[in-house]
Order: sequence, then C-alpha cells, then structure tokens
Amino acid sequence: MTAEVDIRAARRPTWRMLGAEWRTVGEGVQAFIGRDEYRSWPKGDGHPVLVIPGFLAGPASTRYLRGLLRYLGYRTYDWGLGVNLGVREGLQETLEHRLVDLAVKRGRSVSIIGWSAGGIYAREIARAHPEVVRQVITMGSPIRGDHEQTRAWRLYRRMNAGTLTDDLMSEAARAARAEPLSVPTTCIYSRSDGIVAWQLCTSEAAPQTENVEVHSSHLGYGHQRETLWVVADRLAQPEGEWSPFVAPDRSGRR
Repeated sequence: MTAEVDIRAARRPTWRMLGAEWRTVGEGVQAFIGRDEYRSWPKGDGHPVLVIPGFLAGPASTRYLRGLLRYLGYRTYDWGLGVNLGVREGLQETLEHRLVDLAVKRGRSVSIIGWSAGGIYAREIARAHPEVVRQVITMGSPIRGDHEQTRAWRLYRRMNAGTLTDDLMSEAARAARAEPLSVPTTCIYSRSDGIVAWQLCTSEAAPQTENVEVHSSHLGYGHQRETLWVVADRLAQPEGEWSPFVAPDRSGRR
C-alpha cells in the first residue's frame, strides 16, 4: 500500500523547472552509454506490453523504451494511433479494442505503460477491462488533482476545445479517474518534472498500488535509466505475485 500525498500542495512547475527539461538530452546520452548494463537486468516472460505516448508525442517518443523491452524479452506494441493530440470521440473504445485484441491474439494478459497523458488512457482502459490486464505503469501522468497545475494544460485546452473536454474535466469525471485500479499499478513520478506537478502523478493509497519516485525530466521518462530500471523490475514480476518496488542499495542489492 502506498503512502498518501497531499494533492492540495500541487503547483504548476516553475518556468525554471520547465527550462531545465533540456536535460532530457543528457539522460538519453547516459542511457546509450550505459546500455551494456541492460544485460544484467531482469528478463521478461514474453507477455505483451502496450505502450501509450504522451500529449503531442507519437511512436518515435516510445521507440527506445519499446526497443529495450523487446531486448529484455517482451512483446511490445505501440498504441497504433499516431501522434497523441488529446481525447477524441471514440478514442477510448478504439484503445479498449486494441487491448482486448492483443490479449486474445497472444492468449495472455497485457501490461500497459502510459507516459504523461498516455497514462490516463492506460488507466481507463484497464479500468474497463481488468480481466485482460496484468498491470499498469504510468510515468509522469497527471491522474488526479487540479488538471491546470501542468505546463501543458493551456495548449491542450486550445487544441481540444468543446464539450467533450469540458465533460472530461468536470469534478465528477476527475474524481472517477482518481479512483485506484483493481489491477497492480505503479505510478512513477519525479519532483523535478518540469511540466506536470509531481503530486498529480501519484495515486491514492490502495492495495497493489504504489508511487515510485525517480529523478527524471518529464521528457526523459522513456529513456532515463532509473525510470527504465523501475519499469523493467515491475514487468518482470511473475503474474499474480505482485509486491511493492524495493530500490536497490548502492551495491545494487535489493
């Protein structure tokens, strides 16, 4: 069970934090330089993993993550909808169909990884079809609290004006999305996230739900080594044997 976070303390990241998002370049370089260590990371069991990109991002943004997971032994899948421009009519139904189709095609439950806004979608399709979901991992996803405490909100609102967005951001809808899932859930967040207030990326306390802190930029979650390690560790758990994440000590022991 995860500890409670005071969601009322959430504030939009400062301009200085936003400007520091450039460090995603360095995070990418570090991931490339340290790629040999992936050989010692926990191996996958071949189950399918569906990866959903964030707002204004597409398949290219998750390519590194999907490539690593394939190397570790998973069957990885992009969400198949190109660039994420926000919620559209029929989007959830399309993603639900893709989720169920993958589970039926592979004959196994599916793990879902969602980056930023993609994590919101991941949670909602898992909520609709928990019977085919192994676990959900979100990375910097504003899953609860005041949706305006992000640097992306104003742009999102301009690109998604209309009653659909109004309905999705109603108090009732936001409260429903904040409800913990019935499947194992890991919410990855970073206090140095320059786009989303970190508190928004945490879950309410619940069994088989955890909040895991990393030291990543928002734009770097998909290739920052600490985040990748958490993802690899979580996915490698035997199905039905979920336990909370335990960070390794300096010697690498857990």
